[in-house]
Parts: sequence; structure tokens; C-alpha cells
Amino acid sequence: MTTTQVRATCPHDCPDTCALLITVADGVATEVKGDPDHPTTAGVLCTKVSRYTERTYHAERLLHPLRRVGKKGEGKFERISWDEALDAIAARLQPIAARDPQAILPYSYCGTMGLVQGESMSSRFFHQLGASLLDRTICATAGATGYRYTVGASIGTDLEQFQNAKLILIWGGNPIASNLHFWTRAQEAKRRGATLVAIDPYRSLTAEKCQQHIALLPGTDAALALGMMHVLIAEDLLDHDYIAQHTLGFEQLKQRAAEWTPARAAEVCGITEDELVNLARLYGQTAKAGEAVAIRANYGVQRVRGGGMAVRNIACLPALVGAWRHAAGGIQLSSSGSFPSDKPALQRPDLLKTPVRTINMTTIGDDLLRPASAEFGPRIEALIVYNSNPVAVAPDSSKVAAGFAREDLFTVVLEHFQTDTADYADIVLPATTQLEHVDTHTAFGHLYMMANNAAIAPLGEAKANTEIFRLLAARMGFDDPCFQESDDQLAAKAFKTSDVRAMHFDWEALKQKGWQKLNMPDAPFAAGAFPTPSGKCEFYSAAMAADGLDPLPSYNPPYESAASNPQLAARYPLAMISPPARNFLNSSFVNVKSLRAAEGEPHLDIHPDDAAARGLAHGDMARIYNDRGSFVAKARVTTKARAGLVVGLSVWWKKLASDGKNANEVTSQRLTDMGRAPTFYDTLVQVEKAVA
Repeated sequence: MTTTQVRATCPHDCPDTCALLITVADGVATEVKGDPDHPTTAGVLCTKVSRYTERTYHAERLLHPLRRVGKKGEGKFERISWDEALDAIAARLQPIAARDPQAILPYSYCGTMGLVQGESMSSRFFHQLGASLLDRTICATAGATGYRYTVGASIGTDLEQFQNAKLILIWGGNPIASNLHFWTRAQEAKRRGATLVAIDPYRSLTAEKCQQHIALLPGTDAALALGMMHVLIAEDLLDHDYIAQHTLGFEQLKQRAAEWTPARAAEVCGITEDELVNLARLYGQTAKAGEAVAIRANYGVQRVRGGGMAVRNIACLPALVGAWRHAAGGIQLSSSGSFPSDKPALQRPDLLKTPVRTINMTTIGDDLLRPASAEFGPRIEALIVYNSNPVAVAPDSSKVAAGFAREDLFTVVLEHFQTDTADYADIVLPATTQLEHVDTHTAFGHLYMMANNAAIAPLGEAKANTEIFRLLAARMGFDDPCFQESDDQLAAKAFKTSDVRAMHFDWEALKQKGWQKLNMPDAPFAAGAFPTPSGKCEFYSAAMAADGLDPLPSYNPPYESAASNPQLAARYPLAMISPPARNFLNSSFVNVKSLRAAEGEPHLDIHPDDAAARGLAHGDMARIYNDRGSFVAKARVTTKARAGLVVGLSVWWKKLASDGKNANEVTSQRLTDMGRAPTFYDTLVQVEKAVA
């Protein structure tokens, strides 16, 4: 038996982007473990990825091209050859492209985070075709936009510094489930005497292990930050020197914060005034004592109407108290802006010869049902889905399914498994997993460039995304030499070699080592130099004013709440959030039986008072509904959910739920205040005992 070990990278939509070691015996991957030498992975993987061989060799892996033989949504297919599949796709796309290529739409997101298998050859294909562009908003654009207006780019505290902080605010995240290696650092900080505070409507696994939990109402984080600013300013818990040298607009901010008394902010947030004041004092006094105060903000904050402004407000706090002076201080939302990735070299936007429309992936339910119009453009006639499962993950799910069910819509899906979305495809193409192809990665939780080597040959007839789009390009008659580039040639272009942060990146060297840290300062904004137009942390943003937004921190209430929409709340009195389940990653891993067994079935956490008012007992099946739709889940009566809030951990494949539905039946296609992002956690519902 010949045994080797191959360096690889976890491809999933998680901040940790772990370094992997794959054990291969006679061409079969037998073990996936974390690289003990990688400083952030440190040999530890989450339960999901430690079982990656179970996913790769799953009995239900798609290994051959398929053609639909039943009705859309039934999931009935017959096996065909690659030549038949490619010919069928080209035969449908060519006449559409001849009429108006904008009637063709790609739909993809972060099923893989790789720069090569994500958006490289696929983007070249769609640019050459002249297809509609996709605005990839479904996760992070609201927060990233608010952060960028304030700090300048998605750059923040290095993960490897958090254990040195004296205070860590974990704001809108559950890192035990979704950011394991940050949580390891936070625990070490706690052992060294740090205080951990969770700010989250839900008492998550993480909140249970913090010394303090602030259970605010969903969508009110911006108000909490404004109230904290009021206290910091009123009690002079400020770093005046840092403010004078490295910020812009403090006097205007001071006037705005004066409006947000602790009483007002606490009332909006649904917490006590003492909770707010004590949190602000803890933050300001710890910083005033010369200690490092850090914030780990996550994406739960931004999936509401005012999500972009919430992140902006939170991002102002470190500059007020001078937290950026410390390597372990400041804030991390995402580290993705630290990477000098060369997306134009990979994606070749120059191949797009004329301007085309952009479709927002968040509103795909409405957009698939739209007729042609002067405003919208041509009706969407063809859809190519890869690295995503929109029928399960996109909001307002009944409309999404209705759009995919159109008989006149030609749909191609590249997948590992027959997902909810694949059930609606005309052609399904089998894609390789991370163990079967080459890729290179950035991260959004640490600062390492990462390499992924292919550990095994593709199973069955599966092909890498890049190879599928090369073959499609050839079938469509595209002869630009860029469509001949290999995956290694693509990976070699992934980072700008002239950028000092990439330290003269060399792909072959990265493949051998597996990872390489960016050349970044320990404390990126200790001396200011923010990548904003002014070079300062912008409390006042002229760019926001130019974009028609309030240039100062403010509060945009939820679309759906008792305070902002009392008439709606009278019918649907419960706020609902649907954060990730611990054993799933978005909709990935839901079909892995051992992980699904750990989750059991779809659950709804509901406060005892709310359950009693509805005659619901622990273990009863509950129907959750609003004007958009409904789904059922087993009730868990628990004080983890504050009164007035229900929590449905997600995202289940609909076909694996008892009623064929999931939480996105009740979520909305309305967009955030900035970044055109979804409002998954801005949802009012009613709950009743389900009829057997």
C-alpha cells in the first residue's frame, strides 16, 4: 500500500479557511485532518470538515451528467454522456445569446471560496458571452459597505492577536458554531482574565459561555452602538489624541450621539438602561486603563434593514477609545480586504464588450418571475447555477421555487449532490469536490494565502468547475487563448506579485508549503493610515452623503418589528431569526447522515411565555407563518430565545424536512439600507400548533 499526505484547504464559507492534510492510500482519501503547523488551524477541524471523506465518497454523489425526464422539481433524471450534455446546453444557449445574451444569468456564491473554482473561468465564460451580471449580495455586502465607508476596507484585528485582549465583544455571531478558531483565541483570552460579552438576541452556545450576554431585539444593534457612543462621550471615556489625529467628523458625531441617551437606546433595543451603560463603561474604562479592547463583529448584525449602518456604527467605537493602538484591539468583521488578490486577471472583465444589466441574487424569486420590460430588460430564459443552492438558501422561497419551475426556463446546475435546486434543472453536471481539484484561497478570518492540491483523481465523470466552463466555451465557439489556461496557470495569477502584502507570491512555493502569511502590520491602524478617502476613520462620510445616505452614524429600524410596523406586528407578533445550525454550513452537509442525525430535525426555539400563550409544549410540531408562506418545525421551549423572538436554526434542504419547506418560506426579498443585501433576520411571524 502506498500512503501519501497532501496539503489542502477547506473551501467552505467560513472565516477559518483551515489548512488540511489529506491522507491518501492507493488513490483513496482515508483521512482529513487539520495541519498542526498552521498557526490558526493548529491541527483542529470542525466536526463537519473532519468528516469530509464521508461527503466525498457519499453514496449519493453525482458522478455522471443527467438530463431531466420528469416535471421540474420532481428530481427525475436519466444519465447522459458529457458530449450529449454539452451539446444540449450549447443548443439552448446559442439562440438565446443571438437574440440577447442578457437573458442568460449565472447564479453562484460561496459553495467554494476558492479563487480558481469560484469565479475565474466561469466569469470569463459569462463575460465573453455577454450574459447578465450577478450581484453577489446574499451574505456580506451590507456590513462590508458600512465598514468600508468607516474604515476603508475589510481590514481589522489579526485573529492571532485576540487572546491578548482584556475585553472582547462578540457582536452578532456564534463562533462556537461558525468561527471555531477565533473561539479558541477568545477562550485563551478568558483564561488570562479577559471578559467576554456576547451581543445577540439569542442565547447561543457562545453566549452561554461568555460572562455577559446582552439579548437585544433583532435589528437594533445600531441603536446600541449609538447609546454606547453617548456614554463614552458624556463620561469622557475617549482617546482624544487618537480622535484628533486619526478620525474625521468627531464634532458632528458628538452632536448625533447626544440624541441617543441611554434611556432612548435601551428602549429601542429592548434591554435595560443599566445593561447599556455598564457595557459602554466596561468598554471605555478598559481602554482608558491602557488595555486592549476588541470587537468580533459577525454577519448576524447586518441581515436586517439597517444592517449596513449597524456595522458602520460598531466600527466607529474602536477609534473613539483608541483601541486600534493595540495589536489585540480594534475590530474584525472580515480580513478579506487584506489580500491583494488579482480578480481582473482571473475573471477578465475586459472580455465583456458592452454594458449589461446586473441582477441581484437576493431578489432571484421576483426576477425569475418578471416579464421582459424596458426597465428590467429581457426575461431570464437560461440560468446556470454553480456553487449555490438558491431554492434552499434564497429568501421568499416559494417565489424562488415558482421561478425555477417555469417550463420555459432552461436551467443547468453544477453540483456534488442532487440538491433542492438540482431537482429543478434541465441538465445536471457533476462537479469535483475540494479533494479532487486544484485551488487557491484567501480567508475572511485570518491572514494566510492558502493552496489546495488535488489529493485524488475525480470520482466517476466529475469535472472541476473550471474544466466545465472550458468545455462550454469550446462548444460556444469561444477561441480566446484565456479559455485554454490550466488551473495551475490560473492559481499563479491569483495574487498581485508586486504588492508588498503578498511578499512576492509564488504559486509553486505556496503549493509546497500550503500557506503563507500576508505581510501586514500587527496593529494595522495604530498610526491611522486608514484606506478611506481622508486616510482617517470617518465618523462623517462624504462618500455616504454623495450616495444619498446619512453621512453620520444613525439608526434605521427594521422593516418588520412592533416598533416600526405595529399593524403587521398585530398579526405577526414574533420576530424570527434563522442563524446557522452547528452541523451545517448554509445548506452544505445537510445530506451527510451523521451530521443531519446530530441536528435531528428542523427545530424552533421559543420562549416559555410565547409557547404557553399558543398552547405549545416542548416537542410539539409548530407551524410558523406569515403572508409569504409557512413551514413546520419541532418546538423547543427554552429561555435561550428571549420573549417575542423565535429562532429556527438553518438552512435545511427542503426535501429533507417533513413538510418539504424551510425557514426561507417566511423570509423577505427586501434589501438592506446599503449594499443591496438580504434581510433574513428582519422577519415577523406567527406560530401555532401544527395540525397533525
